[in-house]
Amino acid sequence: MAQNLEAHLARRCAPAFTSHPARFIGLLLLCSAYLQGSLMKLFDFGAAIAEMQHFGLAPAAPIASAVIFFELACSLMILSGFCRWIAALALGAFTLAATFIALRFWEMPVGMERTMATNAFFEHLGLAGAFLLVAWSDLHKWRRGVDGD
Repeated sequence: MAQNLEAHLARRCAPAFTSHPARFIGLLLLCSAYLQGSLMKLFDFGAAIAEMQHFGLAPAAPIASAVIFFELACSLMILSGFCRWIAALALGAFTLAATFIALRFWEMPVGMERTMATNAFFEHLGLAGAFLLVAWSDLHKWRRGVDGD
């Protein structure tokens, strides 16, 4: 009974959620924080430098420049499909590293700030997981095409 219901729902939903526009929207939503963040850093480079200094990253200006370029380039690669799996793995690794640098909730005193940092920490883990799934999906398609699975 449950399998029949699931199969029925899947048949009804598949056309909308497996379409190319749905995939693009999903990828755009996944990359939205990186597009927005890099553009904000680009248009307020002083704030980008201050952010790097806040997290103890030096030299701040070159690191801020590299982060802007990296986030924009990887996001555009993911959206365009050009070496999407490489960009997805790179943004996933970057997200993990940034999460452990910026959201060290375990060092904060109990309270609202710690709760917010904890939530953001685990949300960022979810983003990294989503990037891993994007890479897995693209590599799986590539492997099937090469291996003939």
